[in-house]
Amino acid sequence: QVAAASGHTVVLVDQSDEILKKSTKGIEESLKRVTKKKFADKPEAGAEFIEKTLKNLTTSTDAVAVVHSTDLVIEAIVENQEIKNELFKRLDKFAPEHTIFASNTSSLQITQLANSTTRQDRFGGLHFFNPVPMMKLVEVIKTPMTSQKTFESLVDFSKAVGKSPVSCKDTPGFIVNRLLVPYMMEAVRLFERGDASKEDIDVAMKLGAGYPMGPFELLDYVGLDTSKYIIDGWHSLEPNNPLFAPSPLLDKLVEEKKLGKKTGEGFYKYK
Repeated sequence: QVAAASGHTVVLVDQSDEILKKSTKGIEESLKRVTKKKFADKPEAGAEFIEKTLKNLTTSTDAVAVVHSTDLVIEAIVENQEIKNELFKRLDKFAPEHTIFASNTSSLQITQLANSTTRQDRFGGLHFFNPVPMMKLVEVIKTPMTSQKTFESLVDFSKAVGKSPVSCKDTPGFIVNRLLVPYMMEAVRLFERGDASKEDIDVAMKLGAGYPMGPFELLDYVGLDTSKYIIDGWHSLEPNNPLFAPSPLLDKLVEEKKLGKKTGEGFYKYK
């Protein structure tokens, strides 16, 4: 959506036409919300903006068939190293030589993903933040193999889609999640020890630190399974780092399939 709205030609690829239909509808709804604010007094200009954006967007279920005409591939599939590697390995064979590959992963090493291809110098991280149309930040990740030209292209692309890029080396969690995930885990430990209720911890961080959501609200929003996946991955990389220690309560909730907002219950219940 964000790339198409800024004049780029985009092909959205997913596993089925059904998913793609749903995605396109979601993008349309999101664009309507954007235009209500952006073109409040000019409904005609708003309608034109939506039409123009959707013209820039096509869909496909065959990544290999469309990759030959791309300059940039942004992968945002399931947070699983093997599945991502498999996709990149396949696309690497069919993409033009100049094409840059980027991953939107929030927790996996970009270097490991780049190593599944023959274009390590044309590979980097582009980590957008949810919800992407609203959030201004993009973390641009440079591995030791990423060329300066590739890095500059990724920074330029981020600016061209109206975002504010920050740069980071290929370290666990980059900048935001490296600080945010241990903070959320620390909140769970505070609650586990019985030092404060989750409601009071959330209110304290919202009113005391100015955060839009408290740590438990945020964990439920992100998904407890996703949060557990990240912390387990980091714990296996650095087992002696107390910041990355797993939480018995988080593990229990995930085991009970209470994954947060998406399942109707996590630390809180949702209707």
